[in-house]
Amino acid sequence: MRRVLLPHVISDAAPPAQAVLRELRGLSMGTSWSVRLAADAGTDLASLQRGLQQQLDDVVAQMSHWQADSDLGRYNRAPAGSRHVLPQAFFDVLMFALEVAQASGGAYNPCAGALVNLWGFGPTGRYDEAGFTAPTPAQLAAACASLQQLTLAADKATRSVCQPAAVQLDLSAVAKGYGVDRLAYYLQAQGHQHYLVEVGGELRGAGVKPDGQPWWVALEQPPGAGAHEVAPVPIVLALHGLAVATSGDYRRYFEQDGQRYAHTIDPRTGWPISNALASVTVIHPHCMAADAWSTALTVLGPQAGLQLAEQQGLAARMLCRQADGSFSETLSSAFSSMLDR
Repeated sequence: MRRVLLPHVISDAAPPAQAVLRELRGLSMGTSWSVRLAADAGTDLASLQRGLQQQLDDVVAQMSHWQADSDLGRYNRAPAGSRHVLPQAFFDVLMFALEVAQASGGAYNPCAGALVNLWGFGPTGRYDEAGFTAPTPAQLAAACASLQQLTLAADKATRSVCQPAAVQLDLSAVAKGYGVDRLAYYLQAQGHQHYLVEVGGELRGAGVKPDGQPWWVALEQPPGAGAHEVAPVPIVLALHGLAVATSGDYRRYFEQDGQRYAHTIDPRTGWPISNALASVTVIHPHCMAADAWSTALTVLGPQAGLQLAEQQGLAARMLCRQADGSFSETLSSAFSSMLDR
């Protein structure tokens, strides 16, 4: 048994008459990427592979907080009071991230890299390295106070951003989704209108497969979601002109002194989330948006998260852990309207 999600708008454009299914794969952002597309036999796959890889390499070179020589890495090390002209993509992604930060009341904040690092989820001093200990309340309070006091002044005319004082940008909750979008934009620029793009489990699709069927994808379920008699019925989505991203507390975490700490940090408190939300899935035309909003809703929790999803018109699905180990499901209105009943 399963449920089906369908987009509200379906294009009638058909794939090329002699199209066959082509697949390309690679590595980037510490994970894998893949592209499936309906293309004719004359498609230069080697050239397409190089072009797709270059798109993701550009994202990493600009926005990776794991690479010290990235544009973001240089910004994070820059002295207080300095101003930096950013590459267009970096600037656009940062501006969008700041919009989500404002709309979510700070539940998502791209300037919270210092908090992420304190909890060992950054590039150094990691939680899985010997000698790591969780930060003290005093350390968290100081980091939160600094975060609340900063103002990241941006000038759209010059595409520049100031470095107030040791701000640590972390775009990991949006850059991967943007990478998915970049692959989609590149394929479209090369004349390909029927494809399924994936980077680290986040997806965006357009058109249909060579047989005319949509790109069917199963929404991610938390581990153990199917182990109970009463469990959310699996959902499959026709990924046609849409993208999907899921945030989950089961992806990265560590346990210390009997306490479990998830990798998603609430920038307002400095602490990892503990709101019983196991996962949040957001469906959106752009994967960058689905990526960022799924993180923001996860931090907000089931009640406030659903309220924000309704305000923003987001198609969101939330799975919440219950005391008996089962999962309850909450759907936003936009999500429910896509269910095939």
